[in-house]
Order: sequence, then C-alpha cells, then structure tokens
Amino acid sequence: MNPTTDYFQIDELLTDEHKMIRQTVRDFVDKEILPIIDEHAHKHTPIPNLMKSLGAIGALGPYIPEEYGGAGLDQISYGIIMQELERGDSAVRSAASVQSSLVMYPIYSYASEEQKRKYLPKLASGEMIGCFGLTEPNHGSNPNGMETKIKDAGDHYILNGAKMWITNSPLADIAVVWAKDEEGIIRGLVVERGMEGFTTPETHNKWSLRASATGELAFDNVKVPKENVFPNIKGLKGPLSCLNSARYGIAWGVLGAAINCYEVALKYSLQRQQFGKPIGGFQLQQKKLAESITEITKAQLLVWRLGVLKNENRATPAQISMAKRNNVHTAITIARELRQVLGGMGIMGEFPFMRHAANLESVITYEGTHDVHLLITGNDITGINAFG
Repeated sequence: MNPTTDYFQIDELLTDEHKMIRQTVRDFVDKEILPIIDEHAHKHTPIPNLMKSLGAIGALGPYIPEEYGGAGLDQISYGIIMQELERGDSAVRSAASVQSSLVMYPIYSYASEEQKRKYLPKLASGEMIGCFGLTEPNHGSNPNGMETKIKDAGDHYILNGAKMWITNSPLADIAVVWAKDEEGIIRGLVVERGMEGFTTPETHNKWSLRASATGELAFDNVKVPKENVFPNIKGLKGPLSCLNSARYGIAWGVLGAAINCYEVALKYSLQRQQFGKPIGGFQLQQKKLAESITEITKAQLLVWRLGVLKNENRATPAQISMAKRNNVHTAITIARELRQVLGGMGIMGEFPFMRHAANLESVITYEGTHDVHLLITGNDITGINAFG
C-alpha cells in the first residue's frame, strides 16, 4: 500500500529549507484555516485578520528581499507556500497571491525607492492590504482595451474609470491600478484608501471564493500624486509581468486543493464498506483514485521544473501559461471526480470537494481563462496569433 501523494519522491528534489517552509505553512493551515473555513464559506465572510496571520508566517511577498520586509526566498519556496495555503482554501491562497504577485511584485519591480520603502514592509507584515486593478467591466481577456484613464493636472493626475472582480478590494488600504495616460500608454500607479472619489463596492452573492472579499474599484476624478505613478514601467508589459508571477503561484497552489481531495477520498474509500468490503476495492473507484494520483504527480513535476527555470530567470510566459492551464484543469477535474467516491456524502460541508470545485471555477477563469491560455500556447508553437 502506497498512500503518499509524493509518488515519485519529489521531496528528494527539495531542500531542507523548502521542507521546513512547507511544514510551517501546513501547520498554520491545519490549526488556523481548516477548523473555520466551512463556516466562512457558508456565511460568505472573509477570515478575520487573515492578512496579518499570513504575514506572521512569511507568506506575503516571500521572494521580496529582506531589506523591504520580505523573506528573500526562492521561487520554489513561493510555490510550496501557495500549495499549502490552497490545501486549506483557494480564498486563502488568492489573498496571499494577490498581495505577493500583484501588489508587492510590481511595487518592488517598478516603483521608486521611496515607494518601495513606504509600502513593502507594511504589505509584507499584513499591516497593509493591497489589491490589483486591471480587469474592467468591458475588458477582461483584452486588457489593452482598458478605459480607465489618467489625465495630467500639473502636480497630480486625475484618475477616472472602474475595475471589477478585484480580490480584497473592500478591505484594501491601497490598490495597484493600471490606466491609460493621455497618449494611450498604460501606466501603473498606487491609489490609497481615503483619496476623494475612490470607492470599493463589494460584490455579493458569489458561489465561489466565498471566504474571500471581492469587489470593484471606482474612480471619480481621483487626484493621485505624481509620485504615486511607477516611474520604471510603461505599457502592457507591467501588468502582464504581474500576471506571470500570479499564474506561477496558481499553478502550484491548485495542487494543494487536488491533494486535499485525493487524500480525503482515498481515506474514505478504505473505510467505507459496501457489499462486504471497502469501496476502494472496486474497479471504478480505483480508476478514479489511480487517475487522480497520476495527474497530481505529473503536475507536481511540471511546477517543480518551472520553479527551477523561474529561479534561473529562464521561465517564459508561455511555459507559465501552460502550467496554469494544465494544473487548474487537473485540480478541478479531481475535485469533481473524487467527490463521486463519497456518493451523497461528497456534497456535505464536512468534506472539501464541493468547496474546492466551486472555488476552482473562479481559478480556471481568473488570471487568464482556460481558453485564453490554450491560445497563448497555440500562438507560441505556431507563431500565429488567434486572439482576434
């Protein structure tokens, strides 16, 4: 009997530091997340003080250098953290992923030194919560069509527009926002809570990511100081580089949800008796379990190799895209299939399948839909753009 989810001894490819980090986050999820996640998912409420708790275990901007409040870890460490957090819930990983890849990463990469020292340490500790404004009501998969604009007004810019489907916007102290200037060039800037004309309406009635706060960003003639604009990036490269970092974290993270479903289903199949023997002894149940551990193993090897390439600054956007698409599809398929191992019990809140499956419907959509990632791969292998 081999009940492990490390079927190909991938642990041997990890350092002792990687394993220590994994255990720290795993213990946090077991103690702080799993006992309360069903309640918050049912009530559609965010987990209290989540960001400060994530900051305390070093899960926010872990690859940001220590001088700015980060832990200075490598990209495999970041992936492992995302995996363990999503074992608890996609909402928890989303919170850490947005803060790390979509808020701290662009500030570290493109902001002035003053901006870095102003925001990064507080973001790393969770004292300050950030969000990321790219998607708009009329422009999702086509960010270049954005309508949010900034206009030069002397010593400041005037910002107008709206963003939607924004994780943590109702809770955020700052927003990293992407808008077009008067020349039509995309610029990044930091908008702070309290700036007149800046509001964050909450999105209600979600069936997915119910333990996460989602909302909009609305800008009505918001005066943004010029020092809040990133000086070191112009164009779509800025937001797309952030998405590459986030997609990488997602590719690792969703494996946590898949592994959680697999471990629960395997245990249940060995305990539940029907027709005088454990249901794990029936062929069709073994088929579901065997296919799941096979796909988990393939996905683990994919992200480990991607992590090595990312540490070497050799991972391409197309490689990251493939990993995101493949692994999210793997995870949502496992959640759906293994729910059936439990029969009717699989829909109950005591088990994670329905919660993970519903969450993964969001994950397969955000940071580039499943279909968009297929086209990214298609463009990469043929050299022909099929988006238009």
